[in-house]
Amino acid sequence: MRISSIANTPEPPYYAVIFTSFRTEGDHGYGEMAKKMLELASQQPGFLGVESAREDLGITVSYWADLESIRAWKANIEHREAQELGRKKWYAAFKTRICKVERDYGI
Repeated sequence: MRISSIANTPEPPYYAVIFTSFRTEGDHGYGEMAKKMLELASQQPGFLGVESAREDLGITVSYWADLESIRAWKANIEHREAQELGRKKWYAAFKTRICKVERDYGI
């Protein structure tokens, strides 16, 4: 998944889901599923944007309006299937963190 811009988020507060991972060797359908999950997430109520970077360590930050939107995305059946494949095939290790954004600034 390649994103070429910084997410245009609203005035805080809002929430960030930080997904940090190390991949296993090979693609095994990961690239196609990542594109599908980005498209699906962007259609979910409360989705605000996403930023992603990957070298050896991958970090994807998705932004959400509220905790209920995050819970609904986690429970989405297609997303749950992708999560299971991630555990079985795509990730050697991962960590998910959920944060409330209280302040943001930039140029």
